Amino acid sequence: MKLPRDLTGLQLVKILEALGYQVTRQTGSHIRLTTSQNGVHHITIPAHNPLKTGTLSAILNDVAQHFNISRDELLNLLL
Repeated sequence: MKLPRDLTGLQLVKILEALGYQVTRQTGSHIRLTTSQNGVHHITIPAHNPLKTGTLSAILNDVAQHFNISRDELLNLLL
């Protein structure tokens, strides 16, 4: 599945909240999310408009690895 090209950092934060992530802090334009599901996991998302595709890909790969699913399965769940 192709990555969306117009997704902002704030939109990604809202999408990941559906997986149980919660905003724990924000420093400047970087938002830190944490989940306790399937073990504790932290990710940092830049609040950029739009997110670069490489950055989005790396974030999604990290989240998919944490939940032991493929990136395509994660994209189908979220988008």
